Amino acid sequence: MNFKSFKVPYPIDTRYSKSVAYFSMEFAIHQPLKIYSGGLGFLSGSHLRSAYELNQNLIGIGILWKYGYYDQVRNQDQTLQVTWMEKQYSFLEDTGIKFEITVHEHPVWVKVMYLPPDTFQSAPLFLMTTDIPENDYVSQTITHRLYDANVATKVAQFILLGVGGARLIDELGFNADVYHLNEAHGLSAAFYLYNKFNRKAEEVKKRLVFTTHTPEEAGNEKHDIYLCHKMSYFCGLTVDETKELTGMPDDQFNHSLAALRLAGIANGVSQLHGEVSRQMWSKYDDICEILSITNSQNWRYWGDKQLYRAKDEGNDLAFDDRKKWMKKRAFEIVADQTGKLFDPNIFTIVWARRFAGYKRANLITREIERFNQLVKSSKYPVQIIWAGKPYPVDYPAISEFNELVHLSKNYKNVAVMVGYELALSKRMKQAADCWLNNPRVPREASGTSGMTAAMNGAVNFSTNDGWIPEFIHHGNNGFVVPPADYHNMTVHEQDQYDLDHVYSILQSEILPLYYDDYSTWRQIVKNGMRDVQLQFDSNRMANEYYNLLYNQPYSVYA
Repeated sequence: MNFKSFKVPYPIDTRYSKSVAYFSMEFAIHQPLKIYSGGLGFLSGSHLRSAYELNQNLIGIGILWKYGYYDQVRNQDQTLQVTWMEKQYSFLEDTGIKFEITVHEHPVWVKVMYLPPDTFQSAPLFLMTTDIPENDYVSQTITHRLYDANVATKVAQFILLGVGGARLIDELGFNADVYHLNEAHGLSAAFYLYNKFNRKAEEVKKRLVFTTHTPEEAGNEKHDIYLCHKMSYFCGLTVDETKELTGMPDDQFNHSLAALRLAGIANGVSQLHGEVSRQMWSKYDDICEILSITNSQNWRYWGDKQLYRAKDEGNDLAFDDRKKWMKKRAFEIVADQTGKLFDPNIFTIVWARRFAGYKRANLITREIERFNQLVKSSKYPVQIIWAGKPYPVDYPAISEFNELVHLSKNYKNVAVMVGYELALSKRMKQAADCWLNNPRVPREASGTSGMTAAMNGAVNFSTNDGWIPEFIHHGNNGFVVPPADYHNMTVHEQDQYDLDHVYSILQSEILPLYYDDYSTWRQIVKNGMRDVQLQFDSNRMANEYYNLLYNQPYSVYA
């Protein structure tokens, strides 16, 4: 293949002819390609799969992480251990492209690998690495660990994704009409484009679109502007020129704020998150318009086709048999990891996603008497599984994970899994009757795990955050904690309110339905499967990105 005048190697649908380069720090395309950590990667992976299905003129730009995010294994006492294993990928093609970028006023060589569309049925994906002999050891480490904890290394990674990615597009001769930043990690591309187009900010805005995933200002990446300048982040601009261009008077460089000023248009990742984002950034001048495009997941990859076939045929015996078989298969993994034999006939609650404080993995364990009553009930027996990866230096989240491991040792019907990546994620969703999601409102920008859970016959039970207000009709296709005036509650009051309602709904609505009125429960499962396929398949999302962001004339951005 000729990588010097690259074209997407399949026929392009005329509706999606505008050429788009999609920048993301992580892509969860398929289990063997371990270059992702969690939700951001799951989203970008589904986006690339849908771009392929819809024949869109889009390529992915990412980084080939030598050690991935990290490998989650166990210590002797079953608690979490972080390990780093070098990854090998025989299915990636060497493009033959190598070029230099400047990092810390120092030349760094970049090598480019390629994931062809037919390997995993995704849009073309280009992955950059600095782990090559031409570089010194420090430069090689830029692409070792996704979200490296060292600040200078992380800024270097941002430079590689942004500046390196924009330079790669020029090397490919791809002539991108749109540069789409999935989060602000690749923002340095804006400074590359600023220089490329004769330092005209309006030329950058014509081409740059930005997706923000962070619903709290404090959660957005900020770094010392002098560090960024010393790291060569601004492509030769002085600190004063950078401050003038981005409108930041102080010495903290806010990547998301700069992205909102340099992009022509932006979007939040749910209707609620769009509202939160517009309100959050409204106190700043010169912000581009922030739309809402709700995250979605790729149904063709995630949905269990046999379960859907049984649903569509109205064959309840086949439907029930398939769901129980899916549970039984997943429970073999539980038994292998934990030595616990779960029963596919028993109601199974799964909480599985990234461990982070606001997601409150341990919420239902905080009142141990209630928890014991739940897990020891003979009338309505339950099984509970937790899984998820904390950030490797997020010690409070790791502590929370380990506390659940120790707690689980007291029960035959409570398990904590390790190795939460794409394959285990799918099995946990197939294991679940109830997919429990209880973040503190409004901290969850979108949260897509419940979408793929519904695609595998799990009923969502959630606090009313992220995508949930657009999806759940309580008692019809899922269950939701009633919204409250959280703004006037302390964190403790909010946690107690949610905890009380989680237990109340579980014990008075969900469990009686499952055990005493299974036909109604089955219908709720089916309703969720139907609604999630209609509204939250990423083909809808990928289409909206073209219609609402990529295909808009520049006048809309002004």
